[in-house]
Amino acid sequence: MRTVWIDGKDQIAVREGEAPETGDGEIRIRVQRVGICGSDLHYFFHGANGEYVVREPLTPGHELSGVVDHDPSGALAPGTPVTVHPARFGSEVPGTADQPHLWPGGSYLGSASTWPHTQGAMAELLVVDAGMVRVLPEGLGVDRAVLAEPLGVALHAATRAGDLSGARVLVSGAGPIGLLALVAARARGAAHVVVSDVLPEPLERALALGADRVVRVTEEALPAEEFDVVFECSGAPVAISAAGVAARRRGVVVQVGMVPNEPIGVNLAPFISKEIALRGAFRFRDEIDEAIRILAADPRVGDVVTHVIDVAEVDRAFELARDSRQSGKVVVSLGDAA
Repeated sequence: MRTVWIDGKDQIAVREGEAPETGDGEIRIRVQRVGICGSDLHYFFHGANGEYVVREPLTPGHELSGVVDHDPSGALAPGTPVTVHPARFGSEVPGTADQPHLWPGGSYLGSASTWPHTQGAMAELLVVDAGMVRVLPEGLGVDRAVLAEPLGVALHAATRAGDLSGARVLVSGAGPIGLLALVAARARGAAHVVVSDVLPEPLERALALGADRVVRVTEEALPAEEFDVVFECSGAPVAISAAGVAARRRGVVVQVGMVPNEPIGVNLAPFISKEIALRGAFRFRDEIDEAIRILAADPRVGDVVTHVIDVAEVDRAFELARDSRQSGKVVVSLGDAA
């Protein structure tokens, strides 16, 4: 079977390998689509994602869809369309009851945070625990279902924000997660959603997806104290500082975009003087199930995917994915079911 390997900084290749075997409680998936995430880009272009360094060949990918290839239990027939919750959870620690995504000792597909690394989904066949598999509802195909994981991330950010009914929301950063944060805010009842970015092309995608207004921050300032909730999806220090200015007094800023594991310069004065709640959002718990329902109900969300590139051109797919002028979500195709 064909498998994508990142061997280190700027080193990526497709190699043939043996098909994985299934054990008790496992299901083998014939992978058809894998989205390229920001963490995948960091592993390829920098050889590391934050503090997690590629120390052995790593198969990237945790956003996937495909069909069942083999279920030893017989519960799922071959060809059943599915997506996958990419986490195996660790052990509970104090303060994390009912929040297994925060438990230490777990793993995530396509991650160098563990040793050995947890290999990812960018392979023709993938074996996962049966509990990680989600069967797609009627009418939701694999092309759109590849967005279930990143939409789950956006929905978890909305969970962290609290009740969004009637809220005025700013989404800072119009990359794929920002666009899906727009979708999540709408799904949770936001009344007005503004999206900001430095580039015009991502903002055009946000308007097409239903943003009420867009702001190109290189040309106009964000309005001060206008938003009940800000989803900061860029991870840029200047954008985090701007979120504190844009949020209203006693508003909420949810930090969705990842930042480096090092001190960075952020202006916290508005967070203090306005008593703004700054909340982190990390992956998700079970919001992937809500994401599947939203994707099944609203085909327009599929427009977040702008390119589907064959795995034979995976290097081109990664180059395209880091160019937000040209692309939204870039997806690697590993073929359709036979």
